[in-house]
This record gives sequence, C-alpha cells and structure tokens, in this order.
Amino acid sequence: MEAYKEEFIHFMIDCGVLQFGDFVTKSGRNTPFFINTGFYRTGSQLERLGGYYARAVHDAFGTDFDVLFGPAYKGIPLSVAASMVFSKEYGKDIRYSSNRKEVKDHGDTGILLGSPIKDGDRVVIIEDVTTAGTSIEETYPILKACGNVEVLGLVVSVDRMERGKSEKSALSEISEKYGMKTTQIVNMEEVVEVLYQREYQGQILIDEARKKQIDAYYETYGASR
Repeated sequence: MEAYKEEFIHFMIDCGVLQFGDFVTKSGRNTPFFINTGFYRTGSQLERLGGYYARAVHDAFGTDFDVLFGPAYKGIPLSVAASMVFSKEYGKDIRYSSNRKEVKDHGDTGILLGSPIKDGDRVVIIEDVTTAGTSIEETYPILKACGNVEVLGLVVSVDRMERGKSEKSALSEISEKYGMKTTQIVNMEEVVEVLYQREYQGQILIDEARKKQIDAYYETYGASR
C-alpha cells in the first residue's frame, strides 16, 4: 500500500471523519463505521484533503483533463481544494466547477458555479463517498447538457465496497452505466488493513470484536468483485 493511503486513513481519524460505532446510513443500513466529510472544517485540513484528492486524480487521469467538477453541496469545497493543489503540484491550471441546487436567474445566472463548461471539455467528477450513485444520476445530465463534454470519470475519498442497486458496488455500477472510470483514495479493505489490531493515537479502533462486526456487515451488504 502506498504511504499516502495510510496517511489519509490516519488523517480521517484525526479530523473525526472516519468513525466506528453503531450508525444508520441514508439507505437505512445499520453500519459499524461511518464517513462524514462534513468534519473537514479548517483551511489546513482542506489543503491536505485537496492534496490527497489531487494525488488520486493524477494517478487515475494524469493531467489530460480540463475541469474538476464537485456536485453540490459537499463537492463544492472538494473541487476548489483539489484544483488548487493539483495546479501547484502537477503544473497544470485545472478549472473547477460545481452545480447549484436551484438555477439562479439574476446576476451570475445559470446552474453552475465556478468555471463554465463548454464543448470539448474533459471533466473529472470528485465526491466524498458514493453509496447508491444518486448524485451522479443528477450530475451527469447537467454536464452533458453543457455541450459536447467528455466525462472521464469519478474519484471518491472512500470506496465503502458495498452493494449499490445490484450485487455490484456503486462505483462499478456507475462505471458500467456511464462508461467512465471510477477510483478512490482508499477503500474499506485498506482501512481495515491499516487499523486492525494496530494502535493509533493510544487506541485500537478495529479490535477483534469490531472486525467481526465489519465482516458481518459485508456478509450482508458486500459487493461482488
């Protein structure tokens, strides 16, 4: 495993983003772990987060694209932070864009924030965590309505590796449905590998009991490979 992935897992814990306990997801599943990117709240945290996203984007797509698109609302700061670091680290001034939930009819009109998207643009979407692919169903038509736009792929922070609407993962479903590449900074298998029976900040977050809960969760909701 690349060192930056382990760093990112520890970074999520430090920020309170990755938590273990008893939670209920938006889809109604009882889960022993939860990822809440709303806990990235400071400038330094966003700068580091942007760096991890920029690395994942570069690993998957190089510099051969034009726009980083972050779906509203959580994707807005992600696209801004990642585009800033990407331009600095990889020497290409990438534009950022996001959508509004409602079309603005005065001033800077339209549905997009940041850069306009035009014919010929190659777009990479970045999101926090994708469980069912709902936001992509909303985002993809918006991008295609902008013109002859090529949506190259999607990058998320954590792949939960659980079923979407079928037996496959949400990322696999998105890849097949829209013909785009999907990737992540880390997946839950890597999270377990880093934390199982290993102390961090004075505690073991995934002990034997927690590991059994996670295994049981994936027996029920795990995606087929």
